[in-house]
Formats: sequence, structure tokens, C-alpha cells
Amino acid sequence: MITANDLREGMKIEIDGNLYVVEEFQHVKRGRGGAFVRTKLRDLSTSQIIRRVFQPEEKIKDAFIEQKPAQYLYRDGDNFHFMDLETYEEKIIHKDQIPDKIPFLKDNLEVSFQIYEGKVVGIELPTFVEMKVIKAEPGLKGDTVGSATKPVVLESGYKLQVPLFIKEGDIIRLDTRTGEYIGKSQ
Repeated sequence: MITANDLREGMKIEIDGNLYVVEEFQHVKRGRGGAFVRTKLRDLSTSQIIRRVFQPEEKIKDAFIEQKPAQYLYRDGDNFHFMDLETYEEKIIHKDQIPDKIPFLKDNLEVSFQIYEGKVVGIELPTFVEMKVIKAEPGLKGDTVGSATKPVVLESGYKLQVPLFIKEGDIIRLDTRTGEYIGKSQ
């Protein structure tokens, strides 16, 4: 157990049986009133953001999340199949547990299981992934006013804006934290 005063960004905590990661925290000391801790928490299972205020001495359960190497195998409807790279067991994760990770999954991608109390509660993606462009509109010559980007569709079905020179068949690099184009792969 920790107190609300001990909260830091990136910490994982358990509140009412749900796991959260601390996105932001702020210690607030009012002139006459007591102090409090204002937080922004992201639910690890649904990716929803909640805001919560704690009293500084309020006890919170610190959640130790174990990381284990895994590999994405395939999708079967709403279920995603992964292999534990230590035991070679297959684990199935429902799409509702990893909604923000789905656009970056491709066959054989190495990820990390997030395990809490012996149960897989999510996955962690590598910071960067490379994906093939399967659909791209041709860039218009001379169209460089403004942002000079065009929409493309990647092998996972993810859509994003990229520079005009990217064409179908190119392999591009993405940042999985923001979903943004980083560059063309060599």
C-alpha cells in the first residue's frame, strides 16, 4: 500500500478491483483548506481516462505488473491469439482488453504480456512498428501547400496521413504511442 502523496506518472495502481496507470498527478495545497492530490488515470483494461481526487494520506494499492515476452499470432473474430515465448502456451485476449493496440498488430510481432496476479491484463507494444502500405492515393504533383500529406491504409487496416511520396507497397515506420508516421523504412 502507498499513500496518494507517493503517486508518480507511470505508476500502476488498483482501485475497486480495476487497474489504472497514472497519466498525470498534481499535489494541490490550498491557502486555508487541506491539501489534495488531483490525478488523471487510464484504465488498463478499457483505456478510458478518469479523473480522481485523493486525500494525501489516502491509502492506495500499488499494482505490480509483470512483463513477459509474447508473440502475436493471429486474429479470430473478436479474439487475438498470442504465444507466451517462455512457455509456448497460447493465450487469447479479447479485443475489449486491447482496443488501442489493435491497429498496430501484425503477424509474428513481438510484444509483452502485462500480467497482474497471474492473469494477463493487457499487452505492451514495441515503441515503433513497421507496416506495409496496402492502399495509397497518388500524390498530386505540385500539391505542397499546407501539410502536404495524403491518407493511406496499412496492412492492419489502420488509416493515417503520410507524406505525398509514400506509395503502395512501401514499408513505413509508426510510433505506437501516438499512431503517427515516423519515416519510410529502408
